[in-house]
Amino acid sequence: QVQLVESGGGLVQAGGSLRLSCAASGRTFTRYGMGWFRQAPGKEREFVSTISRSSGSTYYEDSVKGRFTISRDNAKNTVYLQMNSLKPEDTAVYYCAASSRTPFSRDSSEYNYWGQGTQVTVSS
Repeated sequence: QVQLVESGGGLVQAGGSLRLSCAASGRTFTRYGMGWFRQAPGKEREFVSTISRSSGSTYYEDSVKGRFTISRDNAKNTVYLQMNSLKPEDTAVYYCAASSRTPFSRDSSEYNYWGQGTQVTVSS
């Protein structure tokens, strides 16, 4: 079992930056592939980025490539999402997720643990 707590969301102007953090409980953090998803009002939850257990592999949704960077610090049981050049269309609740089933995945159904989410609002 793992519990996830996101932080770092907020209100930022277009072109600005935010860094989201997701702290995981427990001592088996390295067993989990980690991902970030987001859900905008009236839309389905969508994949943003994922990182493998050893940080050897990362993947991004096309619209965030080159702007967002996922990383993890296994010593701190934390995964990060650095978001630069933010756009109003990035506005959403961002969720951290952990998967014990797969090293990394774009598929939300592969993730068995989820955080509560953190709101990111980008003003134009």
